[in-house]
Amino acid sequence: MHHEIGLITTVAVGLGLALVLGFVAARLKLPALVGYLAAGILIGPGTPGFVADVDIAAQLAEIGVMLLMFGVGLHFSLDDLMAVKRIAVPGAVVQMAAATVLGAALATWWGWSLGAALVFGLALSVASTVVLLKALEQRGVLDSMNGRIAVGWLVVEDLAMVLVLVLLPALAPMLGGATGTSAGGNLWLALGRTLLEVTLFVALMLVVGRRLFPWLLWQVNKTGSRELFTLCVVAAAVTIAYGSAALFGVSFALGAFFAGMVLRESEFSHRAAQETLPLRDAFAVLFFVSVGMLFDPAVLLEQPLQVLAVVAIVIVGKSLAAFGLVLLFRYPLNTALTVSASLAQIGEFSFILAALGVSLQLLPQEGQSLIVAGALFSIALNPLVFSLVEPASRWMRARSALARRLDERDDPLAELPLHTEQKYLARQVVLVGHGRVGRHIAGALRVAGVPVVVAERNRERVEELRAQGLPAVSGDAAEPAVLIQAHIANAALLVIAVPETIGVTQMIETARTLNPAIRVLVRAPSEEEARLLEAGSAARAFVAEHELAEAMLREVLGAARAEPRSAAAAQPAAHPLP
Repeated sequence: MHHEIGLITTVAVGLGLALVLGFVAARLKLPALVGYLAAGILIGPGTPGFVADVDIAAQLAEIGVMLLMFGVGLHFSLDDLMAVKRIAVPGAVVQMAAATVLGAALATWWGWSLGAALVFGLALSVASTVVLLKALEQRGVLDSMNGRIAVGWLVVEDLAMVLVLVLLPALAPMLGGATGTSAGGNLWLALGRTLLEVTLFVALMLVVGRRLFPWLLWQVNKTGSRELFTLCVVAAAVTIAYGSAALFGVSFALGAFFAGMVLRESEFSHRAAQETLPLRDAFAVLFFVSVGMLFDPAVLLEQPLQVLAVVAIVIVGKSLAAFGLVLLFRYPLNTALTVSASLAQIGEFSFILAALGVSLQLLPQEGQSLIVAGALFSIALNPLVFSLVEPASRWMRARSALARRLDERDDPLAELPLHTEQKYLARQVVLVGHGRVGRHIAGALRVAGVPVVVAERNRERVEELRAQGLPAVSGDAAEPAVLIQAHIANAALLVIAVPETIGVTQMIETARTLNPAIRVLVRAPSEEEARLLEAGSAARAFVAEHELAEAMLREVLGAARAEPRSAAAAQPAAHPLP
């Protein structure tokens, strides 16, 4: 292969083979990511035939890491994390610790060093955000309470891994690896310098970047050039990632992550995410292909038991730890099973950490191959794991009284407090959902002095509402017990303000059964859904786009009627006819 066309050959063969194998994986109902990894294995040095340029692939992978982490930062929402912080933060930390201990213990049993065992365990402890989001989207549960908990859990894992990537080079000498700093071998000096550099970089990004970047996007947007806008976003992501490494010694991953976080502050964040998505996806494919090139298939023949042990830790060990933690936080059985299935795989952060561990001479090459093998099998099996959630839940409930009790958790937030004032329990409004729409409705009702009881799936939000003195119950209002606790039988009005229509029919049926005269108002996502709800349940449905158009039309008509009078008043009086 000529060096002059090494880049073109690597990109062409890598993307072409990834397309073919990704398509095959998709037809087999597997994540396309499995096909991308397989493409890398086929063109890597571990298999016969064509071998792509590993050095070029590694540099393309670095760009893929930048854009992957930029995308993570772009979608990172502190509000989403705060909504589930009481389970996501301690749950993720304890689960990562448990998985790290399992992986490190296994590596120590194999005779690896402390540093290798620690890196190996950490790599097995973090799940793939890309795989999780796609799995939840395919099942339509991304916006459900279970989906939000799983995503919040992974956000905490991602943040923890970013911190690990920052500190590992400074800690490498103590763990038996090569130094990643120039602090003369003084561990505390190296660690202090690393933390200082990271702090300076983060402060610069939060103070200067969050003002400069949106301003720059605004200036570029005024040119009206779409390609300049896209170029500005990509250039900022890559430049900030490179600058963070060159000036502050911060990893490309952290620099790109903060570039995405800063861009999220801009009003153009959604447009930036949409227009850079094809480029991010293309380089993400190259990243996974390059990871596959690092995999040595011989490990499957030479160390099958080690591979099986890694897969067991990822799919069984992590899942059991998460399952127990979710139940300890008094969440239902179905939530525990969903979160467990979400975490039963590893992905991009595991690859990034493994590559860093090898470069710091902490992790042996076979460790990287075992991690890639664990990722390959766990990602391939993840759809099967997800498909077993409902059957497992039914099987456990049918055969175990304990499982039935766990599924019907005796949650103190699922019942109104005994001291709830009686004014809230007679002719009140029962409001289902306290999100963006429900929050405004509840606030207006309180100002007007109208009693309201909120039914909300988010336990943390229910706690906040009760702290504010507003009656609220935790749970899915599609379950009759939740509306019963909200005293729907005495209510004058049921307002369903949740964005999805799943379970809305059951809510209305429960309300009509217990209170035949109750009026029902429903938020509908589309006009078709609104027509179906109104025809099938005699409820009044509201469509956001329709109500917005009506409000704007009223303003337009009001301005149009006022305009002729204003124009006539401004005209000079006509001269009388002679």
